[in-house]
Amino acid sequence: MDVITSLLLDPAAWAALLTLVVMEVVLGIDNLIFISILTNKLPEAMRGRARAFGLGGALIMRILLLFTLTSLTALKDPVFTAMGHGYSWRDIILIAGGLFLVYKATTEISHATSHKDGDDHDKKPSKSLGFAAAIAQILMLDIVFSIDSILTAVGMTDHLPIMIGAVLIAVFLMFVASGPISAFIGRHPSIVMLALGFLLMIGAVLIMDGTGHHVDKGYVYGAMAFGAFVEGLQMLRRKRSKS
Repeated sequence: MDVITSLLLDPAAWAALLTLVVMEVVLGIDNLIFISILTNKLPEAMRGRARAFGLGGALIMRILLLFTLTSLTALKDPVFTAMGHGYSWRDIILIAGGLFLVYKATTEISHATSHKDGDDHDKKPSKSLGFAAAIAQILMLDIVFSIDSILTAVGMTDHLPIMIGAVLIAVFLMFVASGPISAFIGRHPSIVMLALGFLLMIGAVLIMDGTGHHVDKGYVYGAMAFGAFVEGLQMLRRKRSKS
């Protein structure tokens, strides 16, 4: 209790908390995009519950990892070597998560672009995603994004209460934003394609990071921001052309 009191009275602790919250929210954007795309494939009545389950799983995953920092650090130890690079469990998890994201994004892009005009009997009904399948996929990626997020938190502060507080605040902010973001993506089909492109890029970055080729996240988020800016201009152009 004395430790928490001293942290509450320490301006440096508040600065660390604010910095961590911003970092956690930024690192959670890719997770939020993935959750929005998946939940939008569910019936509307299930979407809010699926987002709550997905972000709740992310919160639980992050807090559990924070309480197992020793084991988390051990995930960086190499377990085998291939082509001159030592692969740790963290690397394996990042590569598996990246491959899953690349597969998921390319599958969704293929589905979105393979529509052919023709008679109704030639069209196959789109297969809706089940609630359990959506939650399973969200939790699978939560593991990857949680490890990335917590390793960043561990590198920024040594105080566990600050890390937990930052995670709680960040996930709450993500939950508040998840509904409007999902609704916005659902209203604008072109945004879905842009978001899938983001996921494809993030998956490739995870694979590169897992194979020892680190890519500065600043470049990734800069590219995402530029893509969003260009799409915003396109949306503004389409809106004005209709008026």
